[in-house]
Amino acid sequence: MVSHKPDDEQSDAAYRRVRLEDIATRCGTSLSTVSRALSGEKGVSETLRARIQEVARAMRYTPAQEIGGTRIVLAVSQAAMLDYNRYQFSWYVLQGLKERAKVLGVELTTHALSGQDDPALQALLSEPDIGGVLALTVDDPGFLTAVAGLRKPAVLVNSEDPLMRLSSVLPCNRSATRMACDYLIAHGHQHILFLTHPGRRTITQREEGWREAMRDAHLSCDEGDILTVTDWLPELAEQAVMAWFAKGKHPHTAILCANDSLALGAMQGLTKLGIGVPEAVSVVGMNDLPQAEFASPALTTVHLPVQEMGTLALELLQDMIAGSVETPRRIELACTMVERQSVAKRGAEASPF
Repeated sequence: MVSHKPDDEQSDAAYRRVRLEDIATRCGTSLSTVSRALSGEKGVSETLRARIQEVARAMRYTPAQEIGGTRIVLAVSQAAMLDYNRYQFSWYVLQGLKERAKVLGVELTTHALSGQDDPALQALLSEPDIGGVLALTVDDPGFLTAVAGLRKPAVLVNSEDPLMRLSSVLPCNRSATRMACDYLIAHGHQHILFLTHPGRRTITQREEGWREAMRDAHLSCDEGDILTVTDWLPELAEQAVMAWFAKGKHPHTAILCANDSLALGAMQGLTKLGIGVPEAVSVVGMNDLPQAEFASPALTTVHLPVQEMGTLALELLQDMIAGSVETPRRIELACTMVERQSVAKRGAEASPF
């Protein structure tokens, strides 16, 4: 266990970057109060401000704006912008990044990347106050090549570089679906349909997590247990599920979906067929978008740590700008189950049809 006594503050700081949260915890106050105190804003008593500043010095906290420039470029690929406009998850990633940057006192300049050769981005990066690049994309090889060729430190957010030219911060997609599938198995489900839209590396990893859980439990996970759609739209999931279950008798008592949009469409399709959720078929999603909580029934899903991704991506980029991190690295964050009402326990011998 790591000691947090004053004598250990210097050694603690040597192992990892001190964050505003660490100072807030030490001082017993909020993150926003620490941010205001260190930035000189009003609304903090002089006594508390002095205490916060004293703790920050003792912990060797380095403000973000002191590291290699006052601005960071947030480069967004065309694929990510499409995702932003249609599927919402990229929107929450961007919001998390912007909120975290505001707390840290970092100015983000958003740039929509037009292609592998983007003169406007090169011109932006030549400005002296630009410290580095946070890159948001969805499996775009040209985008990755463009970012890897930049003469600035760069970190991928919510994606990865298969060639490891770039550092990245993303959820552990494989363990997320492994956990969700284990959850269904623990509730007595032995025939679990995987509903997905294939094509992305992250989605392939989610399928691998489902397969690992099923194989470890000696359960079927062949092609007859996978249902695919051509897009992430919930209406396509609804149509696919209705066509699948309308064919006749099926052993599946649960559907594990590659994201929440598909899960919401699946529940709608089951409802239109008169198949009760979760009485007859349980449904689990992925991402934990806000609408999942307001579905009927409320959707059991896997929460992806959007805020934490933004925090770690910014901190990793700061370390790269400062020169303390040189070798590219991939940081995967653990996800958590969010239990709601779309999953029910089921006997191993039961079948809904």
